[in-house]
Amino acid sequence: MSIQGTDAYQDFTTLPVLVRRAVAAARRHGFAFSCRPEQGRLLQVLAAGAPNGIAETGTGCGVGLAWLVSGAAPGTRIISVERDRARARIAADLFRDCPHVQVLHGDWRRVEEHGPYDLLVLDGGGQAKGDGAADPARLLAAGGTVVIDDFTPATTWPPHFDGAPDRPRLHWLEHPELRATELRLAPDLGVIVGTRLPTR
Repeated sequence: MSIQGTDAYQDFTTLPVLVRRAVAAARRHGFAFSCRPEQGRLLQVLAAGAPNGIAETGTGCGVGLAWLVSGAAPGTRIISVERDRARARIAADLFRDCPHVQVLHGDWRRVEEHGPYDLLVLDGGGQAKGDGAADPARLLAAGGTVVIDDFTPATTWPPHFDGAPDRPRLHWLEHPELRATELRLAPDLGVIVGTRLPTR
């Protein structure tokens, strides 16, 4: 979920069909916080390497989910959770012809019902970002990938936010179950990508 993410698609003429439909739905319903195109392209690529299960929190109107579906192999099980009931209905309707895609209404913890996953995308807008509740050992298959979005790119170590160490960012970068790094997708947009270490 990105501030003014929906507006970032204004100049894009070539998009996957599902992404185009999701952006149109977000515009119709006045939802401004869609996944940005830079992140969407990353999700599309990562989804191609997730053979069994993908989960996402913070569906919004389904733009990020559309990027995931556009990249995933046919039949890969994809779960997305949205806490706003109306937006969950909008997204579910968008993917009604995709039997391997399920949009759930509720708190982000509903992803726990269907894991572990090969790819887990956590909404950086607040759901599970760094409170310790999203446990990679429980939610990711060995070798699985987690993506946490919507960071301002770090320019110092340790990274800071509002003059103090950025604890949510450090939670993931230093997580003992992961090998993680930050990727700069745009001058103002970073994500953390981590891979779960093999079980010992």
